[in-house]
Amino acid sequence: MILNIIKYCSFFYIIIFPLTMTANNINIPSNEVLEMPLPLPYNGEIYSENDVEEFLNNTIKKSKQPIIIFGGNWCPDCRILDGTLQLPTIKKYMDSYYRIMHIDVGRYDKNMNLISYFNIPKEEGVPRVLVFDKNKNILNMDSTKEWTTARDRKQQEIFNYFQSLIQ
Repeated sequence: MILNIIKYCSFFYIIIFPLTMTANNINIPSNEVLEMPLPLPYNGEIYSENDVEEFLNNTIKKSKQPIIIFGGNWCPDCRILDGTLQLPTIKKYMDSYYRIMHIDVGRYDKNMNLISYFNIPKEEGVPRVLVFDKNKNILNMDSTKEWTTARDRKQQEIFNYFQSLIQ
């Protein structure tokens, strides 16, 4: 009797419980770690509202969800977030479902009009992440500042956030 209980509990905790915890999320393999130097995803380019609309429309035409990330190469959280998104498992997933546009804010002196364009408060703190559905609605309006602390977050937590926003 005790042996059967132990077998049942072992089966539950080894097989069933992990499946329920990860049924909707892909886990990052433990051998995937951030590589140094971290990426420099911002190119200093000035974008217009038309450029952004074109990005949104072209992404949706390709049946993907658009993501716009405002930030700067001087920002460690921006670079950590982008480095995390470049991990092979995450990159493969993101490339399947999303397209990302990085918009350089300089030292809060470039492209700030585009933050206003999306009715996002002009507060300091980057990266500011906007995830859209295929109707150009911002899905994460309440959490666009979520990753300004990317350096304090686990890579799996970052990945789970983007997995949770798939439409």
